[in-house]
Formats: sequence, structure tokens, C-alpha cells
Amino acid sequence: MVSDWIATVFTIILVAILLFIIWSLRIRHLPLIHKLYLGIAISFGIWLVALLCIKYTDPANTTMLWVWDSFTYIGVAFSPAFTLCIALVFTKGWERMKPLGWAAFIIPAATNVIVWTNPIHHLQYKVFSVVKSEIVFGPYIYVSGLYTYICLVTGIVLMISFAIKNDSRLYLKQCILFSLGGLAPLVVSSIATFGPPSIPITATPLSFVATVVCNGIAIYQLHLLDIKPIATQHILNWITDCYLVVSDEGLALAYNKPFEEMFSDRFGIKLNHYLSESVKEEDVAKKTAVYNLMTAIESCRQSGSAISYEQAVGTYEGDLYKKNYYITDVTPLVINDKLSGFVVLYKDITQLKKSMQQLQDSQTRMMEQERMAFLGQMMAGLAHNLKTPIMSISGCVSAAEDLVEECVSSLDDPEVVPSDYQEIYSEMGEWFQRIRESTAYMSDIITAIKGQAASVNLSEDTPFTVDELVGRSRLLMRHELQSGNCSLEVEYEEGKKDFTLHGDINNLVQVLNNLLSNAVYAQKQTGGGAITVGVRQDGDNLKIYVRDTGPGVKPQIRSRLFKEMITSKGTMGTGLGLYISNTVVRGKFGGSMWVEDNPGGGSIFGMTIPLAAVSSNDSNEEEGSRQ
Repeated sequence: MVSDWIATVFTIILVAILLFIIWSLRIRHLPLIHKLYLGIAISFGIWLVALLCIKYTDPANTTMLWVWDSFTYIGVAFSPAFTLCIALVFTKGWERMKPLGWAAFIIPAATNVIVWTNPIHHLQYKVFSVVKSEIVFGPYIYVSGLYTYICLVTGIVLMISFAIKNDSRLYLKQCILFSLGGLAPLVVSSIATFGPPSIPITATPLSFVATVVCNGIAIYQLHLLDIKPIATQHILNWITDCYLVVSDEGLALAYNKPFEEMFSDRFGIKLNHYLSESVKEEDVAKKTAVYNLMTAIESCRQSGSAISYEQAVGTYEGDLYKKNYYITDVTPLVINDKLSGFVVLYKDITQLKKSMQQLQDSQTRMMEQERMAFLGQMMAGLAHNLKTPIMSISGCVSAAEDLVEECVSSLDDPEVVPSDYQEIYSEMGEWFQRIRESTAYMSDIITAIKGQAASVNLSEDTPFTVDELVGRSRLLMRHELQSGNCSLEVEYEEGKKDFTLHGDINNLVQVLNNLLSNAVYAQKQTGGGAITVGVRQDGDNLKIYVRDTGPGVKPQIRSRLFKEMITSKGTMGTGLGLYISNTVVRGKFGGSMWVEDNPGGGSIFGMTIPLAAVSSNDSNEEEGSRQ
């Protein structure tokens, strides 16, 4: 029977359970692990209520005593099943173990059916009594008893193996709490079943108090027996490819499977071993990744902030050697204002680097194709530009030959005086000067074309002036300007003219030629006219722009310029020009492209280059220095 002091203890526990049930039911979204614990609390509470009812029921009323005893089996049968499910959910996950979890309640449900129908078959009790020495159990008691032991033992084994496998303090504490909570009823129930008759029937429910208390502390106070550790592990696996948890002393506490395969096995990093133990002095070349990690952790310790760096790890796939690249983030873990450890996250960027390289290669090919396409467009103009000086040289040579023949034929003529020869020599000198001018012009043309034909990857970092830039573009665009009935004008900011840039002049020539070509195309539609190339300083930037008086740019096209390949020329354009020009200005000179409306009609396209890459000489200062 239930003694008075035990009844008092049961009453206090029942009040606590009732308050806990009320509090739990007020929570809308109760986690699964909490629902299972609530199931233990409810079934255990029913068990205690039934025992108290047995105490206050007339001993002669055998029927009611049997009814209350049957109620106790709700707690007796279901509490171990709920305990097993908590272990399954925590160690294996409910989605994987859902069939087994639901199956765990089959035997408890069958036990309650058999208990309530016992008068028909006597499988649970052959002789029922509330006095233990008078009870004669039926054969089913061995089934229900064995199942209780299986649930408790399996739960303890699952938790212990899980803690050993993960090998961390968190799971060790969890194991201790859960083991104590499951071991107490297991031992007491075994003694009550196979021990002397003097053991009271209240021993088993009292032992389950340890289960309720230990699990309750773990779930609601220490937050160990819930899904948070597993959720954290899943989140870490989702946001990163590998992770490592290190104590403040450099002890490896936890890592995931990918880290084990990529780093642990290769570099000798083991759980519960210090990082310094995995390297030796002679291993410097082979253990660079570990030394980098240790250095980053030490920097993180000293700075108190996260450290990021890139780590390359070589691997073999058969006979093929390849490198994997990781962005490594080392973050300090601070608890109660005290450094407790570090979490190291590795993000695989190997494919990203490959994609970036492919993108860069594609962009380079596009730039080369645009450069060659532009050169192809200039060939007709180049032929025209070279034809004029060649014809001029040919005419000069013919004239010089005539003068030579005249000079030779007059050698024996007494009427030809020295002054006549001087006149012939002077005229020959004028023709030779024209030849020199034509050859210099041809040389400039060839130099400009040669620079534009060079590969974009063979850029030179040399100083050049804006005058040189405009001069080359004027040469290369001469024929296109003439064919479009356009003229080129240059305007400088007052007092400033000689700006010097540093880089490859051919890159900016390509950009400026593209802007001039677009301006010629636009201005053709309005009958041609003057196109202006302007240079001015704007704050900390140098602006080089091309102004036309064409029809302008539509707003829907302007918003997409420089960001994507778009053209308003229809089949006459590819859309590559401005896109690649913007890439060149950004990548080679740290600047940017822009467009705005021309107040006089048309558009102004330009590039802005930081003055940090530009030097200038004040024209007034130059004049003063000459005086």
C-alpha cells in the first residue's frame, strides 16, 4: 500500500506536473522533443493519481482497486516508450526513425488492452491484489516487463554510443543525465520484479521520478536533450562545407564528416587532440594548412575578431592531382565575456574560382573579338589614310626625278648659272620635306594600328598624355569621320591641358575610338557636323568625353548601357562596344563610364578616371617656367 509520506511526495509531484502541463499547453509550437517529455509527464501523472486513488479506496472494494491499478499501466507501459522515443529523436532524427518511433507504442497499447480485459483471459493477473505477496501474475507480465527493460536499455545504449561517437563535453553531459534518468527505473524495476516481496509497489513509480527530473533538467534547464545540437550541426553543414570546433587551448572538440575526409585524415587532426600535436618541424611543407590554421587562431585570439583567409588543399583522384580551394573563417566563441574556443568554417570555392576564370577567359575573348572587329572596320579607312601619303610620296619622287634630270642636262649649258642650281636644290629640298612628312604620317598610322592589334593581355604600364590619346584616335578615325561628314574638335579646361595618364594607351584608344564611332553613327542621322572631344578635371577625377549632336539615347536603353550588351544600331551593332569599354576603364584604370544628355541636343558619353592615376601640368606654369 501507499504510505502517508509517499502519498505526500506523490501529491507534490502531481501539483508540479499539473503546472507543467498547463504551462506547456500554452505554448503554440512545442518542439517534438518537448512533446515527448510532456507525454512522459502526463503518463507518469496518471500513474501517480491511480496510486493515490488506490490508497484512499476501501480495501474491500476489489473492483475499484482493479480499475485504479489498470490506470497505473498507462504510466507503467508508456513511460519507457516515451523515453526510448526521446533517445531515437535526438540521436537518429524523427524523420529517419518515425516508423520505429510509432512502433514503440504498440506494446504499451497492447498492454493496456490486456490489463483492462484481464478478467476475460487472465494473461496479466491470475490473481489480482494490491498486496504484492498475494499477486499471481499471468504469462503476459514477462512480455510487458521485458519490453520495459528493452526500451530503457536501448535508450541508454543509443545515448552512450552517440556521446562516444561525437566525443564532446556537450554529449557527455547529455549521456550522464539520460543514463541516470533511465538507469534508476531499470534497476529498481528489476529488483521489484525479481527481488523479495517486501519491496513496495511504489518503488517503481518513485524510480521514474529520477527519469522525469533528469530529463526535465536536461531539456528545460541545460537544453541538452532537445534538437538544438542536431539543428546546429545541420545548419553548419548547410552553410559551410567543413567545420571544426576548437577549444581556447587548441583542442579539437568536434568536426563533421567532410572535414574528416578532407583535412583530418590528411593532416592528422584528431578529436580530443591538440592541433600542435598533428604537426612536426619536418612536416612544414606537408602541413601548411595546419600551420595556417594555427596562425589564424592565434591572430583571432589576439584581435578578438573573426579572421578569413584562402586555403588550397591538394588531392589525388586516381593518378590525377587537383587542388581544392577553401575560404576559411575563424570566429572566436565568447561565453560570459570569456574566450571559450573557436569555430572554423571552410567554404569550398573551387568551382567558383573555375567559373570566375572561365568568365575572365570569355571576357578576354570578347574583348579580343571586339578589338579585331573594330580593326576590320578600320581597314577601309586605313587603306584610304595610307593611299593619300603614298600618292604624295610618289608625286614628290617624280618631281624630284624631274629636277635631277633637269640638273644633269644643264651641266654643259653655259647659260645656267649657280643661282639656277641653288633654286633647283631648294625645290628638291621642299619635295623631300613633303616626303618626310608623309612618311612620318604613315609611321604614326602604323604605330597606332600596331598598338590596337596587340593582344589585350599584353598591356603596358607606361605614361602617356591625353594629347597622345586624342592624336591616335584622330588618326585612326580620320576616314570614318570624313565618310560621316563629321569633323573633330578638342576642348580643354581653361588653364589645364597636359594631363598624363599611366597604363596602356591602346586600351583607352580603343575606348575613345568606340565613343567616336558611336558619335559618327549618331551624327550621320542629322547630316554630320562637329564632334567634340573634351577633357576636364572634376574634383578628384579626370573626365574625358565625346559630345555629339545626334538624336540622343532613349531612356529605356540608357538604363541598361554599360551593364549588359545592348545596341541601338540594330544589325549594324553587337552591343559589345560600350560593355567592353566600361570593363576596360574599370579594370585597367579604376574608373567608370557614364552618359548624359547634351543640352544642345544629342548625347555626351565619357569616362571618369581617378586623379590618383593621373598627373597634370598647368599650362600657365609651363609658360612661366619658359620665361
